Amino acid sequence: MATKNKTIITCALTGVLTDPEVTGVPVTPAQMAQEALDAYNAGATIVHCHFRQQEAGKTHLASWDPDVAFDTIAAIRAKVPKLLINMSTGVIGPDISDALACLKKVKPEIAALNAGTLNYLKIKKDGSWAWPPFIFDNPVDKIQKYIKVMNEFNILPECECFDTGIVRSVAMFEKNGLLKKPVCVSFVMGVSSGMPAKPAWLSLLVDELNPGAHWQVIGIGREEVWPLLQKAIDLGGDVRTGLEDHFYLPDGKKTRSNGALVAALAQMVKKSGAQIASPEETKEKLGIK
Repeated sequence: MATKNKTIITCALTGVLTDPEVTGVPVTPAQMAQEALDAYNAGATIVHCHFRQQEAGKTHLASWDPDVAFDTIAAIRAKVPKLLINMSTGVIGPDISDALACLKKVKPEIAALNAGTLNYLKIKKDGSWAWPPFIFDNPVDKIQKYIKVMNEFNILPECECFDTGIVRSVAMFEKNGLLKKPVCVSFVMGVSSGMPAKPAWLSLLVDELNPGAHWQVIGIGREEVWPLLQKAIDLGGDVRTGLEDHFYLPDGKKTRSNGALVAALAQMVKKSGAQIASPEETKEKLGIK
């Protein structure tokens, strides 16, 4: 089977703001490394990493301390040398100096590039806001600053697209020369104010990409995530799971384990007749040297 037809599995280990006391997400470098190992053993070849403040009582908060980022990734690389690192860069506001400092210090193989702006909203059953509405701002000048550093350090941008207009923008970034090939796109589906986690949308989204673009699906939610990931596999895309995205296994049971989520997704890939990419095949498919 050609490398391009192998399915890459990414595991998003921890996310941002989730309370580790409630959800069991990893926080410390040692915890992140162990969860990364479990994900790798289950079939993941990429881990998507956010960083948390390490002080007691603050571990539910994001950290952009380059030393925290370095220590976390160093622990993962020491424990699982073959894993590829995908580093988050999601910062609210125009000051991205700390995120850029983390990129320069960690030098991940891949980094998330939030490719457009979104009103980030969620509503409760009673109609009240789940959190104060805010704008996840990613204007073009901010995107350009990230791409400049990613190009400087040979980091592959992973264009995260929360809405259809953002998907179409990525195609324009490529045509404009802002993005170099290979272009990698993630359809982030299930955020309440973004694209819904509906499998029927996937074929339409893929049609909006320029030829040769790589794509994966990131499903946010509960039971609706698994049919979406199945559709992605059927269409030949790559897939992501992990405690950042969802906590529920295909049978509806809640888990506190990244490894269990990856194992369930790997089983889905195999049952579909596809093959899981190895670390070497992942690098080849994504053009990473």
